[in-house]
Amino acid sequence: MINKIKNFINLNNLDGYIVPKNDEFFTEYSKTNKLEIVAKFTGSAGFIIILKNGNHLFVDGRYTIQAERQSGKKFNIHEIPNVWPKDILKNYKTLNIGFDPKLFTKDTLKLYFENSCNLFPINSDLFKDVTEKINKHNLVYSINSSIAGESSTSKIKRLKKIIERKRIDNLFISASENVCWLLNIRGKDLPNSPVVNFQAILTSSKKVILFGNKKKLNTIKKKLNKKITFFEKDKFFEVLRSLKGKTFCIDGKTCSVLNENLINSKFIIKKRIDPIYDLKAVKNKIEIKNMIDAHIQDGVAVTKFLYWIKNSNIKNLDEIKVEKKLESFRKRSKNFLYPSFNTIAGSGPNGAIIHYRSNKKSNRKLNKDHLLLVDSGGQYKWGTTDVTRTISFNKPNKKIKELYTRVLKGHIAVATSKIDKIKNGNNLDKLARRSLNSINLDYRHGTGHGVGFFMNVHEGPQSISKNNFVKLKKGMIVSNEPGFYLENKFGIRIENLVYIDGNNKNLFFKNLTFAPLEKDLIEESLLTKNEKNYILNYHLETYSKISPFLNNKERRWLVKLI
Repeated sequence: MINKIKNFINLNNLDGYIVPKNDEFFTEYSKTNKLEIVAKFTGSAGFIIILKNGNHLFVDGRYTIQAERQSGKKFNIHEIPNVWPKDILKNYKTLNIGFDPKLFTKDTLKLYFENSCNLFPINSDLFKDVTEKINKHNLVYSINSSIAGESSTSKIKRLKKIIERKRIDNLFISASENVCWLLNIRGKDLPNSPVVNFQAILTSSKKVILFGNKKKLNTIKKKLNKKITFFEKDKFFEVLRSLKGKTFCIDGKTCSVLNENLINSKFIIKKRIDPIYDLKAVKNKIEIKNMIDAHIQDGVAVTKFLYWIKNSNIKNLDEIKVEKKLESFRKRSKNFLYPSFNTIAGSGPNGAIIHYRSNKKSNRKLNKDHLLLVDSGGQYKWGTTDVTRTISFNKPNKKIKELYTRVLKGHIAVATSKIDKIKNGNNLDKLARRSLNSINLDYRHGTGHGVGFFMNVHEGPQSISKNNFVKLKKGMIVSNEPGFYLENKFGIRIENLVYIDGNNKNLFFKNLTFAPLEKDLIEESLLTKNEKNYILNYHLETYSKISPFLNNKERRWLVKLI
């Protein structure tokens, strides 16, 4: 594929070409991973610049080790934000760089390449042969208000009020997940998320126009609002020309260069964050209830898995077998659909790769002297889960116990924080790192991400991270997952999903995830009385919720952890 791209560069009189991870819908988990095709890199974020005399792969801190291992022989690896593409390109005379305008936003291009090269949009899909093979017509289905907690009619009315208040005539909903939320529809266009690839316009006349494959809608047309009209996506410009009004609101993070240029040919553009993100982030009571139910089912599967692996002859096990076994426990639930992301099962040094994915080449046998980090989740009817546990098979040394306990202290600090005082994810992130920072240690990822309701496992705008200042509100769901990683040695991470409950004067987290912690790794002398009480109460609650679904042996094992 590298040679194909370089031939394309030469034929078009270019000096280079940019290859992103995302598809035209800017989703995290697209079916075609272009970075894997070009560079054998399997991470969920990053992009490539192919130049005539060099290949460059840009990733964030989660993926630097992984990128070096998978792609380091043929690519120069750069960590964003330490190194930007413009930092590399400024070393050359002005270059002519090609890109696909369907796959980039103007905001992204400005951030990465501003004043460093000449950018040329080229409407040619170099990956067409690959994408066409896997682009099957997956049907769409609707979820009613008894599941979603609110009808699509009600959601549209709320959205209308927002755009009227902001004096916006038309709104382009470019993120598929937001279209799915608004219309209470789901599909299977993505490998790990029940998202269907549609885009929509909320017009000045307050109608919804839906763009996508019309064949996918046949099963639910009658169930959708009568004011919704449907067009194939290639009719986008034709529809635009028929719309009234002066202004058009677009989200700069998900509206492609191509679509922005088309809209700008007739309308005055107002760039705003799609208001659906804020609406979607606050889950209603029914969504929370469904998420609680899904997490009980998931907690049973994870607990059964932990009992199994702690009582197995691990000499016969490897990372891939572990992944398959964990999924087999989840499949026992009639409501389990598929994993919410590719399971991470990293033994020993592989656990230090933050978003590790085992394959035949990297697969390691388990070792009683090595920690095992397992990060996994499921899509259920109706809910999305994500949980990480670090597992020990032998008496760990004092240093490892200290590190695990400091990660746990960070986890507890987040879980027990007063949200009304903390206010945002930036402040929570500081709390999570405090114990590790006290001995000059840290980790290279955020402490938590937002999570969707039967949707994407990664969802904004809220997160627990250094640069997130979004106000935390009742109903929001985030992960709580501090960690520590020693390259070529081991990885430690503890993750639960939590939701915000209470009232405006007293907001607090409640755990969604219930599965036992690794007590063999806890150094109790480092814990305060309150932290010890938290662990005790967490295990009591886990036992109360999970034990009715366990057999006698599993139940006896679980009670010993209290």
